[in-house]
Amino acid sequence: MINAIINLLKRIKAKIRKLTLILTGKVNHLKKRVKCGHTWYGSKYGGYYVCPELLNEKSIIYSFGIGEDISFDKTLINKYNCSVFCFDPTPKSINWMKRQELPEGLHFFEFGIGTKSGLYDFYLPNNPENVSSSAVIQNNIDFTRKITVKMKSLADICNELGHKHIDILKIDIEGAEYDVIENILSTNISITQLLVEFHDRLVENGITKGKQIIKKLISYNYGIFAVSDSFEEISFINRNALI
Repeated sequence: MINAIINLLKRIKAKIRKLTLILTGKVNHLKKRVKCGHTWYGSKYGGYYVCPELLNEKSIIYSFGIGEDISFDKTLINKYNCSVFCFDPTPKSINWMKRQELPEGLHFFEFGIGTKSGLYDFYLPNNPENVSSSAVIQNNIDFTRKITVKMKSLADICNELGHKHIDILKIDIEGAEYDVIENILSTNISITQLLVEFHDRLVENGITKGKQIIKKLISYNYGIFAVSDSFEEISFINRNALI
């Protein structure tokens, strides 16, 4: 009974937040601009909308930021028998992954994505029970608790893995997405679908940063084709893929 009440309160809180965002105009920049089929893959917490008709067994998927949820990655492998390359430098996530029975086709790497390759300060969460850490200072981290982790640029990762094209690039990197996307757009790497969890609520000037990076993505011919109920998981597609 108590759990049912707690879940109800969470749903009410989520609906109030959604309505507030709409009424205040804070999500006007997140309007869908491209029409294509879209399906939610993965759990409610760890999933994203994907355009399924562009995927097959040869698709290459990069998934940055695993935490303790690979439902998105496993769904793609189960549906398309494709290769999914997962990345996370967080010790808690690495230890969790070592305990999992990973499906064939899922390849895990113990480093994250950055604007350049090298060692980064990585800040641990305020709540030790949580897994989400970040390379940037934001509201959910404890800046007094940090470790050193390995990060690599997307260009270096693709070069090492031998990929010139990525069918889906998923990024959930706890506030570091703005600079990383800027870096990705400066490369010549071909990406069909870009799925991003934006953490505007956690970083300083987050909404402004979100608007700026989405404007830049649009200038690079990416359009929004799906938005989650929370307005945080945003799915982009390269318009050339729909021609």
